[in-house]
Amino acid sequence: MSTLSGSKNHGHQKLTAAGLLISLGIIYGDIGTSPLYVMKAIAGDRVISEALILGGLSCVFWTLTLQTTIKYVLITLRADNKGEGGIFSLFALIRRRNPNLVWPAMIGGAALLADGIITPPISVSSAIEGLKIYDKDLNTIPIVIAILLCLFLVQRFGTNIVGKFFGPIMFIWFFMLAALGFNELLHNTYVLKALNPVYAIQLLTEYPGGFWLLGAVFLCTTGAEALYSDLGHCGRPNIRISWIFVKTALILNYFGQGAWILSQKGFVLDTNPFFGIMPDWFVFYGIIIATMAAIIASQALISGSYTLISEALRLNLWPKVRIKYPTIKKGQLFIPSTNIMMLFGCIFVVLVFKESNHMEAAYGLAISITMMMTTLLLTYYLLIIQRLSFIWVGLFFLIYSVIEVSFLVANLEKFFHGGYFTLIAGGMLMFVMAVWYTAHRIKRRLTEYVNIQDYFPLIKELSEDTSIPKYSTHLIYLTGADNYTQIESKVMYSIFQKQPKRADIYWFLHIDVVDEPYTMEYKVRTMLQDDVIRIDFKLGFRVEHRINLFFRKVVEDMVNSKEVDFTSRYTSLNKRNLIGDFRFVVLEKHLSSDNDLSAIEQFAMDWYFLLKHISISESSAFGLDTSSITVEKVPMVITPMEAFQLKRIY
Repeated sequence: MSTLSGSKNHGHQKLTAAGLLISLGIIYGDIGTSPLYVMKAIAGDRVISEALILGGLSCVFWTLTLQTTIKYVLITLRADNKGEGGIFSLFALIRRRNPNLVWPAMIGGAALLADGIITPPISVSSAIEGLKIYDKDLNTIPIVIAILLCLFLVQRFGTNIVGKFFGPIMFIWFFMLAALGFNELLHNTYVLKALNPVYAIQLLTEYPGGFWLLGAVFLCTTGAEALYSDLGHCGRPNIRISWIFVKTALILNYFGQGAWILSQKGFVLDTNPFFGIMPDWFVFYGIIIATMAAIIASQALISGSYTLISEALRLNLWPKVRIKYPTIKKGQLFIPSTNIMMLFGCIFVVLVFKESNHMEAAYGLAISITMMMTTLLLTYYLLIIQRLSFIWVGLFFLIYSVIEVSFLVANLEKFFHGGYFTLIAGGMLMFVMAVWYTAHRIKRRLTEYVNIQDYFPLIKELSEDTSIPKYSTHLIYLTGADNYTQIESKVMYSIFQKQPKRADIYWFLHIDVVDEPYTMEYKVRTMLQDDVIRIDFKLGFRVEHRINLFFRKVVEDMVNSKEVDFTSRYTSLNKRNLIGDFRFVVLEKHLSSDNDLSAIEQFAMDWYFLLKHISISESSAFGLDTSSITVEKVPMVITPMEAFQLKRIY
């Protein structure tokens, strides 16, 4: 097994000052901007009371402790796939043991993408609405849409340069959160009583409608799942240490807001407490810093969505789409179709919900489903892969099932207030994943394979048969056969019957997407000397399938080691040592009319081919040179029609 040049060992990144700063800019955008709207959502239009505020603060503190710190920072970050995180990376760790867990992975991934559409609008709107302090009638919608448009339009250029400023800006942001909160706490340390979980329990059990306030409390931890997804960018040590600073800043700000709100006891809030704790002279600067933090939070989530789609693509959970790499920086990718989908989704959210307080009512429902799916997958990982004690794993599952089911039930109240939007969006994304995955399984299960060695004599004769015009010096097919002794019957049909294709050397390329994210290896098998060669590529699920480039690299290595002579075998060209031509043959399957499918299979395959029609071609997906490709349509017979009698008349 050889390694393709350019591959790297993407292990854990070490603890460094630069790593800590980068973590602030990449990891904590979503969870870091939650003080903009959490306490405002808890207070809502309710009359301010100690029970409400102390109970709300206690719920926020213990949610950040149990859900974010213990579950994600301490436990879930341990479930890394060669340094990479996220629900699809977690699934990749366990799919060999239980492939059926792909369903909770798909549900979680779809819900995360759907709720992500509402994160940029709510973050940017909450920041821009600070301007209403100066003008209560200000229409912030055009400003928010303009910022979102600019944000999505610059994605195609990458964020390598801008990203260098993310860390320092977010450091200023968290320092501002801590300073403002601490300053307000000095005037009222009474709210520190909320550290006692009794106040949280009393709010949920005794305050009228207190349980349903969990939907607002949950907003403080929605970024925890994104924290896990971005593990590969910064490494576990940097995230864990930086979280100490981030959590301290968040708690100080939340409690500072709580102290300020209690000064309004007996009234209903008419302003956002986040801006309320700012000195008058600082409000304008606070709005600017908050807007920059909101943009960074949105950027982190958009980049995370690209990564999520690319992982789903490699795991055969998403239609083939065009992926671009604007910079050479690790993790930098751009998916035009996802960019457009998210842009229209964000603009739709702004136009429909208009203000951040309306968005709060829709936010969090889908992400609570993602967290439940992560808990399910993580439980399996800890029990089966890590082989931890059944008692401890069972206790973990029980505790977080109760917590997350409670959050889900409380968030269900948001359904008619806008939660339906994220559930519908998540359902549509889940539908696409389910159709693509189901159709892929049907195709693989019913693809007919033959023993390639049985065809060696015929291949040898065809290669030497000068009565047939030479199709290409080197003829290359992609094969899905995991066993190197087998090949699809359609490939043999293409070579011998579709149009006899005489070549000097037949190459069969197989791509195995492995669970390690950045593996780039290949293995060469000479099946028939000077006639048949098979190459097996082992590529990580985060590696772009640039097969044309990889194949050229393999051939270059083989020529240097004198394993193959790539000189043209045409007499006139051979004398001048010119390189032989090569041609890829891509077999694109279409659903044959000679099928008798069940209703479910017919439904899945109809939608599969509709999605396939609007996705990019196989040749583009594998990065093949369009000037050297032949595309052949081959019928896919899944379930042959039952035998029938056809009567001949004379």
